[in-house]
Amino acid sequence: MSRINVVERDQASAAQAELLDAIQGQLGMVPNFLKVLANSPEALRAFLGLHGIASEGSLDPQTRERIALAVAQQNACEYCVSAHTAIGRKAGLSASEIEANRAGTSQDERAAAAVKFARALVEHSGEVTTAELLAVRNAGYSEAEIVEIITHVGMNVLTNIIGKASRVDIDFPRVELKLAS
Repeated sequence: MSRINVVERDQASAAQAELLDAIQGQLGMVPNFLKVLANSPEALRAFLGLHGIASEGSLDPQTRERIALAVAQQNACEYCVSAHTAIGRKAGLSASEIEANRAGTSQDERAAAAVKFARALVEHSGEVTTAELLAVRNAGYSEAEIVEIITHVGMNVLTNIIGKASRVDIDFPRVELKLAS
């Protein structure tokens, strides 16, 4: 059971209901972590705004999900690993690619550089080395794409923190944090 209130539609204020209805209309469901964020309509609007803008960038959906999976595993957020496994599958990632992403790499050489850079950002709280930055550049990522990788890492760290702090119930097919050996 969630340690932070999960705002259900029938108990929502007008501002909360408007946001929940918009999410329902777009996704066909309202994930529980967004129901936690709905406790503050301002926080939910801020997250949705950042998510929407970040999704308009030049990183493809598969790479965004690879980053989300790597960061969720690294931060031990079972909710986010479960959610992004389901979303990653819908984005076209195979089971073996999802496992590689959770392990901090990718079967795609270019995407592997993005995933490794994302994990370095988390591991070093943003204090990446020049070599780590050069590795992602040398893989062909533009300055804009590097900034987008950083943005996606930040956004995913936020969702990991929400998931872990609230211990929100997982409303996606559950995926254990333990990696297959």
